[in-house]
Amino acid sequence: MYNASDLRKGLKIEIEGIPYEITEFQFVKPGKGQAMYKCRIKNMLAGNTMEKTFRAVDSIDEPNIESKTLAFSYQEGDKFVFMDNATYEQVELHESVLGDQKYFLLEDLECEVLFHNGRAIKIDLPAFVVKEIVETEPGARGDTATNVLKPAKIDTGYEIGVPIFINRGDRIRIDTRTGKYVERVNKN
Repeated sequence: MYNASDLRKGLKIEIEGIPYEITEFQFVKPGKGQAMYKCRIKNMLAGNTMEKTFRAVDSIDEPNIESKTLAFSYQEGDKFVFMDNATYEQVELHESVLGDQKYFLLEDLECEVLFHNGRAIKIDLPAFVVKEIVETEPGARGDTATNVLKPAKIDTGYEIGVPIFINRGDRIRIDTRTGKYVERVNKN
């Protein structure tokens, strides 16, 4: 159990069995009455945010959250199988937990998986991954306008905007948080 004075940005709390993360925090002391803690909290299951005010005497539940490092093994239909390299235990995650991050998975890629009461609720991939372009139109010669992007597909079917000098077979670095092109990677 947390007291209201323990609240701070980034703290994970539980309200009515649902885990929330505090994204904004403000201490308010009105002229009369009790001090209050105004927070903007993000639902860790649904992703929506809301405002919540706590009084100084309130106690807040601590969620049963556990983080594990798991390596991606393979995909089976709409399930993605990850393995704990220490215990060799396999964990299946539904594609709804992964969202667009499923396009950036690589074999044996280590990810941080957040569990709430034994159920996977969030996955954090490394910030950048390297993928190969499998389909794109060739850039028009002489088209030198800056910041011109063209569509390209990577091996998982994800479509990304890339500069016109990127060709089929090139390897690129992608920011997994935004899903955007970062740079071309030399073949080694």
